Amino acid sequence: MEALEHEVHTPRAPEQNQPQVAIDVDECAARRSLRAQIARLEYELADAFVTAFQMGGVELPVAAPGEPRLLDLGELECVRDELAERLRSARRSISERAELQAENRLRLERLLLEPGRYRFVRISRRDVGEPGCGVWQVRPRLGLIGMMMGWWQVKLSSGCPLPGGRDRLVATRSASSLA
Repeated sequence: MEALEHEVHTPRAPEQNQPQVAIDVDECAARRSLRAQIARLEYELADAFVTAFQMGGVELPVAAPGEPRLLDLGELECVRDELAERLRSARRSISERAELQAENRLRLERLLLEPGRYRFVRISRRDVGEPGCGVWQVRPRLGLIGMMMGWWQVKLSSGCPLPGGRDRLVATRSASSLA
C-alpha cells in the first residue's frame, strides 16, 4: 500500500503524465471568423470612404498582386490587419478634416460679424465643408473710398466659372441662334 501511495504523490514529468495527443485546430471556424472580421472592416472602410468623399476622399488601395486564390490563415490575418490600419488612417484623416472645417466655420462666423478685422480674407465653401465653388471674401465697400473710411463687407462669389470660359458660352449661344 505504501508503494502505491508513494507513486500517486510523487510528481512526474509532464510528458509522462499525459498521453501525446495532437491538437487539431478548427481551421474552418478560424477562417469564418477572419472572413467576418474582414467583411466588417471592408464595410466600415466603405462607410468612411463615403463620409470622406465630400472632404476630398481617402487614399485608395493599390491593386492586389497575384492571381485569385484561396488565402491561408496567415494571409487572411495580414489582410485583416491591413484593412484595420487603413480604417484607422481613414478615420484619423476624417477627424482632422472635420476639425479643420469646424475651425473654418468658426472663422467664417467671426468674419461675418466683424469684417473690418479680417480685411481681404477669403474662405471657400469647400473649406467649411459645403459643396460648390463659392468663396466668401472681405472687400471694401465702394472701393478705395470704402477702404480709407473703413467700410468693409463680406461678399459670396456666385460660384463656379463656366467650363471652357466665356468663349464657349458665346459659341453655344451663337450655334443655338443659328438653328
